Amino acid sequence: MGDRRIGVAISDPSQTLATPVKTILRRVDNLTFHDITALIKKYNVGRLVVGLPFSLDGSVGKQAEKVLTFKAKLAEHTDVEIVMQDERLSSVTANQRLREAGKKGEKLKNGIDSAAATVILQCYLDTPDQSVST
Repeated sequence: MGDRRIGVAISDPSQTLATPVKTILRRVDNLTFHDITALIKKYNVGRLVVGLPFSLDGSVGKQAEKVLTFKAKLAEHTDVEIVMQDERLSSVTANQRLREAGKKGEKLKNGIDSAAATVILQCYLDTPDQSVST
């Protein structure tokens, strides 16, 4: 989750494969919460996985604090369980995968957030007991 955009991915019913869905442009928080809760309803989501951007040394920095604050506010708008997943280097991995798939320029820029969300969700699905409980 960034200050301007939130990438969204969803898993298949068996919870084994993550797929990119879209990127939500962040505006006023209430509108962003509306967009997220609409996706929860549309896809019948049972759990939200939110990337927590730890610093490379594992500490909680300013961006991670912003995400934790956003998570607390989001929890007021949904009863769906919200879990945190370490997202260090997810954008780097997503960028590399998009480039390998031949994406360049605007297509690369437009796909990075949902691709990073896919990386985060796939990490969670692959090792659910490794999720961060914050």
